[in-house]
Formats: sequence, C-alpha cells, structure tokens
Amino acid sequence: MNADAVVLSSVTRAYPGGVTALDDVSLQVQRGEFLAVVGQSGSGKSTLLHCASGLDTPTSGSVVIGGTEVSRMNETRRAKVRREQVGFIFQSYNLVPSLSVEQNITLPLRLAGRRPDSAWLAGLVQRTGLTGLLHRAPSELSGGQRQRVAVCRALVARPAVVFADEPTGALDSVTAASVLDLLESLVDDLGQTVIMVTHDLRAAGRARRVVTMAGGRITHVAAGHRAPVRAAA
Repeated sequence: MNADAVVLSSVTRAYPGGVTALDDVSLQVQRGEFLAVVGQSGSGKSTLLHCASGLDTPTSGSVVIGGTEVSRMNETRRAKVRREQVGFIFQSYNLVPSLSVEQNITLPLRLAGRRPDSAWLAGLVQRTGLTGLLHRAPSELSGGQRQRVAVCRALVARPAVVFADEPTGALDSVTAASVLDLLESLVDDLGQTVIMVTHDLRAAGRARRVVTMAGGRITHVAAGHRAPVRAAA
C-alpha cells in the first residue's frame, strides 16, 4: 500500500482576473499523519484544502488521494472519490437540522448507497462521546457535541483522509481542546490521516507537521509537538 494518503505535485490554481491562489505547490501527506496548514487570509490555505480534497481542480499539476489521481476527473467521478476516500469537518458543522444525530452521521453512507457497519458505527459513537444522543436533533446539542457529530460523520465511511477546515473556530477554548484531543486520538489509535486548516497556532501545534502558507506558496514547514522524537545517536 502506498505510504502517502495525499500527494500534490506542482499544483497551481489560477482564477479569472489574474488571481493565483496556489502557485506551484507540492506536498506529500503520509498515511496516519496529522498535518496542520496555517496562514493569513488570502494565503492559499483554503484553496489548498479544496484542491487536495477534490472539491476543486487545479489549473495545472496533479492531486492523488488514496492512490487515485483526481485532478483530471470530472465532477461526477471526483464526487465518487470524495464519498469513498474523504471525510470533511467544517467550522460551521454542516449538519442537517431536520435529521437526527444518527441520520446525520450515516448520511454519507446513504448518499453512496451503502449500509453502515454496525460495529464500526457503535465504536465511533462511543469514542466521540455521543452515546445516548443519537435520536436528538442538532438543535438540542451544544457546539462541542455538534462538532463531535461532524467528526463521527467524517469517519463513518472509513476515509483515506479527513480534512478539517477550522474545526475549532466556533468553539470556546475548553471545548476546542477536547475536539483536538479527539482528532489526536483518531490519529494515534486508528491511524487516521488528518489535514487541518486553521488560523489558530495553538491548535496547529497539536499536529505532527505544520505547513505555513503565504502568497499561494508553502513558505515554511515545522514540526508540531506530536512529531516523532529521534533517538539520540
């Protein structure tokens, strides 16, 4: 199995009017890695997430997700790859108000015409602290609980990679820390690959690697506190 969950090779994304949001970006993210992408507004970090996850296509260069080249696919084929290989966590949760917690969690599977794995689903519900809440509506939950529903939903299809877009941006510091603890445990215990875009440097420090962007380019790569410790020579 390929050691990389996501590979971007010389990816450029230009828009009409001469705006280049990504400028010849290359990045490899290993399976089981927790990567954070930081940068000011307009740095290109959101465009990086969109291209790396298959939500958008680059103007040039290639994107490989879970061993599948997606950058030259049409939207229908990319949507299929996203359903099978990608999970998303958003700042605003993106839950469907009319569905129960359980229905929100299993929605990606229903859209893909798949039945949930009962044991896997039960384990995720327990891990995310949602036991006893499955029949509630999102409006009955706290912000932290809603984000945990979003995390559970992102994992239900066992994706190759989870993309988290400002996952703690709408949470207080204590709740944000608990969500970051959860993301770390997914990496440590399940070997889940997580790519997190955030403006919060403290949140980014929880990752294994921190990529800083500016002007559509990667300007710096540093180790987060979860980076492996090298043994002394």
